[in-house]
Formats: sequence, structure tokens, C-alpha cells
Amino acid sequence: MSEARERAMTARAATAETFFDTNVVLYLLSADKAKADRAEDLLAKGGTISVQVLNELVAVARGKLRMPWHAVLDVTTTLRSVCAVVPVTLDTHDRGLAIAENMGLSVYDSMIVAAALTCGASVLYSEDLRHGRVVGERLTIQNPFRQTQPPTT
Repeated sequence: MSEARERAMTARAATAETFFDTNVVLYLLSADKAKADRAEDLLAKGGTISVQVLNELVAVARGKLRMPWHAVLDVTTTLRSVCAVVPVTLDTHDRGLAIAENMGLSVYDSMIVAAALTCGASVLYSEDLRHGRVVGERLTIQNPFRQTQPPTT
């Protein structure tokens, strides 16, 4: 992660209103500047992640990206300083399994949704889940990278 990104993410403003899926957080490490900047802007405002997000981030950073341990630990430390981190409990697990069964999502996606619901988030930022879908009574999935169409005249 660049020094600029680390400086931009130093102020912790964690809130349970927004929850981040791993795929959004991973864009901090991306060569796609537009998506990296968007992810950075959102995360700099704070939010919530689960331990699952940290684990998935480490797995990709070490595996696919082949980052050294010290760099991975720097990223996770920075992320933990700007986001609240919630555990994946047995209740979250059970709720996630019910979501997987009822909504047809993968187990891993369902655990992300369950963690977001459990912490009371109203927005789940995810690139993989259907944009605009409402889960439960208040959780709306938003793809932060979705291109909006300019109005036609």
C-alpha cells in the first residue's frame, strides 16, 4: 500500500452503517487506479469488516499477489485502524447458512451478508453481489464501482 493511501486512512471513523466485502478492500492493492482510489475514499470514511475479510485479504495477498509477510501485516494493521472488526461467531455462522439456503448465495458470500446484518449495517459494499438488492429490512448491497449512466437528453 502506498504511503499516500496509508496517510489517507489514518483517521479512524468506524461506523456500523457500512460494511465492506473483501473484494472492495482488495482494490487497495490493485493496479486499477480508479478502483483503488474509490476503495481508498470509502475506507477512509470508516466502516466495518469481519475477521473473514481479514483472512481472505491475507490469503489473496500472500497467494495470488505474493506479498511478503511484513507488507501484508502493514495492510491489515492499517485496515484495522480505520475499520471496526467484528468476529464471525456461531450465531453469524448459523445466520449465514440460512442466508445461503434461502438466497442461493455461496457460503462465503452468505457469511459476509450475515456479518453485515449482525452488526446492523445498512450498506454492504460488494462488487460480487447484486447491486441494489435489499437483504432483511435494511441492508442494501451497493457496488461502489458501478458506472452510472449519464442522463440522456
